[in-house]
Amino acid sequence: MGKTVLIIDDDQDIVKLIMKSLKYEQFDVISAYSGKEALSLLKEKHMDFIVLDIMMPEMDGFEVCRNIRKSYNIPILFLSARDSDIDKIIGLEIGADDYMTKPFSIQELTTRIKAHFRKMDRMYKEWTDLRKDTDINSHTVISPLVLNDNTFEAFLNKQKLDLSAKEFQILSFLMQHPNNVLTREQIYENVWCDEYGEINTVTVHIKNIRKKLGSQYDFIKTIWGVGYKYVEGKESV
Repeated sequence: MGKTVLIIDDDQDIVKLIMKSLKYEQFDVISAYSGKEALSLLKEKHMDFIVLDIMMPEMDGFEVCRNIRKSYNIPILFLSARDSDIDKIIGLEIGADDYMTKPFSIQELTTRIKAHFRKMDRMYKEWTDLRKDTDINSHTVISPLVLNDNTFEAFLNKQKLDLSAKEFQILSFLMQHPNNVLTREQIYENVWCDEYGEINTVTVHIKNIRKKLGSQYDFIKTIWGVGYKYVEGKESV
């Protein structure tokens, strides 16, 4: 596969278990047993996915996630014994893409990671096809918001936005269907597809996207009782 997964957990037995399973699936795996070690590794090596524990000494997983999101858009899956809804909400709001609780199924964890990369491959193909169709039927539209499909980066007025992978996918999906109302179910099925997750995370991610766009750029409209739509300009709902 050629994909590198970083496992951040102070429990060496759990790290060994995950590493064994992922290496069997042909992933390259790197481990870190503290937040500081993980942040140092990120400066040295390219990572494609991160599995992150919350309860670690010195620097907990939430703080590690916040630090990662300052510089990187790498997908993050929290793997934690903390199973309350508030912990899940906090994890997603600060930039995580997924959340699993301990004790966990190693098969499910591996499946979620593999599903993420399959989804990325499909979305890249869809975006490539869409770009080709757009080039054929081009209509020049000047927008302050630009997405780079190849690097999964978003720019607002040429300033880079700090979006997680899921936030980028949601925003891209909405932008591909301007002025069309999309339900939470449609967004969830398109972005998460065959990955595991909860539909309420769509609301959390859209809240984060709006916050990062700022109140000046109210592109994502809520259609109460239905869903959301992407609108540029002064259209009101």
